[in-house]
Amino acid sequence: MKKRNETLDKIGIWSFYIGLILAAIIAIFQAKNPAVWATITIGLLGILVGCINVMDREVQRFLIAAIAFMLSFAALSNLAMNIFFNWTPIATFFNLLNVFIAPATAVVALKEIWEITRSK
Repeated sequence: MKKRNETLDKIGIWSFYIGLILAAIIAIFQAKNPAVWATITIGLLGILVGCINVMDREVQRFLIAAIAFMLSFAALSNLAMNIFFNWTPIATFFNLLNVFIAPATAVVALKEIWEITRSK
């Protein structure tokens, strides 16, 4: 049983790293119009991260950090496009990070809601 947990942990960690790296690569090479497959892949990696990486004791910290993360990167994307001379690759990177984190946040929130309602 311990071997499976270690394997899942590695899959979860690598999914997180791959999501970040893929968001950066797509933002650099397809800043104006990211491919649909790339956006879907990043979203699916986010779901995987939400399913595997967040343990029960980390739920509250993760949800607070994810909400702060998504709000701040939405604002930074807006700043990059409107104030800092139309930096499309940076704005795209921030938007793709939101695409990556939002599904993870939704999965963790749904798991937590399930646990709360199930225990009553």
